[in-house]
Amino acid sequence: MELKAYGKINLSIDVIRQKDDGYHEIRTIMQSIGLYDVINFEKRKDGIKIYCSNPLVPCDRRNIAYKAFELIKEKYDINSGIEIEINKNIPVSAGLAGGSTDGAATIVAANSLWNLGMDYGDMVDIAKMLGADVPFCIRGGTALAEGIGDVLSDIDSLDRIDVVLAKPPVSVSTKEVYKNLRMDEIIVRPDIDKLIDAIRHKNIRYIAGNMVNVLETVSIKRYPIIEEIKSIMLHFGALGALMSGSGPTVFGLFDSKKSGEKCYNRLIDYIKEVYIVKTIGKY
Repeated sequence: MELKAYGKINLSIDVIRQKDDGYHEIRTIMQSIGLYDVINFEKRKDGIKIYCSNPLVPCDRRNIAYKAFELIKEKYDINSGIEIEINKNIPVSAGLAGGSTDGAATIVAANSLWNLGMDYGDMVDIAKMLGADVPFCIRGGTALAEGIGDVLSDIDSLDRIDVVLAKPPVSVSTKEVYKNLRMDEIIVRPDIDKLIDAIRHKNIRYIAGNMVNVLETVSIKRYPIIEEIKSIMLHFGALGALMSGSGPTVFGLFDSKKSGEKCYNRLIDYIKEVYIVKTIGKY
């Protein structure tokens, strides 16, 4: 069984407060993009065997797809095993949900291969055990995520918008970014409700011009290249540019593919991992 596991960007992120358990309460608009891993799933007699085209991705119990199947195997008393082959296209540790989407795809695949009869809610319950982004990756599209990112509300689909992604050669730890976030240093916050209204009206220029990610206050200090990429994107025609997630990937929204290609051609001389994609709706 073959599935495409799509990445995401965050059109804005606001951090409301730090909870007593150490997690942060956030509000963010999550958007699926047409950059995806291709994953093949196959039943096997026993065990969990994972292969991945990217050597940076662990293929043992640390892999989120491994963890996903372990949870399902235990909950549904599955006696056989699975082989998972991940053809990795989404950059690793990039703020694009590259791991989360592989975990989500594993839940969907197991549900189908073993005829488990899980509905969307059942799959989300398992997804929440794996990470905050995994529930969104089960369904994709455009959504408001609240809580720790796992409470989702549908927003009208914002598909077929031209996007350029650039992932600089650094890796960012989400845990470290939140650990170093200083709430009193956040000066500009996104107006999430106004952005939702702009999405409903397909007002791309308003969305692009008002994107804010408060986590940039941490990541840009450590990695100034993030700000440099944003500046290049804006200079080469992006309507707006923002760091996705905790970084380091930066994305720009463009009003045409031609405009995006000009930016791509400039960035590819500067950074190895650059992509032109489009936003997509629910899978």
